[in-house]
Amino acid sequence: MSTQQHAGEVGPGVLSRFTAAVYRYLVLGVFLAVAGVPTLLAWMLLAPDPGNVAWFVAALLPVAPALSAALYAQRAWAKEQDLSPARPLFRGLRMNLRDTLAWSVPVLALAAVLAVNVAFAGQVAGGAILRPVCAVLLVVLAVWAGHLLVVSSFFSFRFRDVLRVAAAEFFLSWKASLGVLLLLAVAVGTVLMSSEAVLLLFGWAFAAMLWLVARPVVADVTKRFTVQD
Repeated sequence: MSTQQHAGEVGPGVLSRFTAAVYRYLVLGVFLAVAGVPTLLAWMLLAPDPGNVAWFVAALLPVAPALSAALYAQRAWAKEQDLSPARPLFRGLRMNLRDTLAWSVPVLALAAVLAVNVAFAGQVAGGAILRPVCAVLLVVLAVWAGHLLVVSSFFSFRFRDVLRVAAAEFFLSWKASLGVLLLLAVAVGTVLMSSEAVLLLFGWAFAAMLWLVARPVVADVTKRFTVQD
């Protein structure tokens, strides 16, 4: 039996695997940086005014498809030991784009409404109650969106079933929900304490942590909501 390694295949040694991992996440970092450029440019052009809050939210539209591709690719890399990390990224982007946009567009629209309510609650009657309620709903929506991202990235459910499964996993995989919440807090804190560009620069690390959070959710959805062979 020949032991010759196929071209492009990762070798069995520790150094080979480490080098391959560095290369993969370097490619992932470039991919996420490019995908995030439209959002970054939009935020740079928008004045930091409450009246623009809806546009700030709308500029996040490219984020979900890019993160979906990142999740898809990271699982593929674990199964496909080769040195072509870009192929799973673009395959995941192509396969999941429609399903990801199907939920991310209405979620961003609802998030924009909630964000506007938070920004202008002081100008309406009952604003003292409206602002915290909308802020909490915005956080819940963001965490639910994290589960929507995982479900739509790895499963081919009907749209309404994607919504239901993600809602169920919000509670069933509560540790993952806390993980998503923590990642969101880190992302917001990074932007507030430094800049959007720094978050974009370390997008690969955010995606890697998101994959760690997503893995138990994928396993639970597979066990509970799919037919096992």
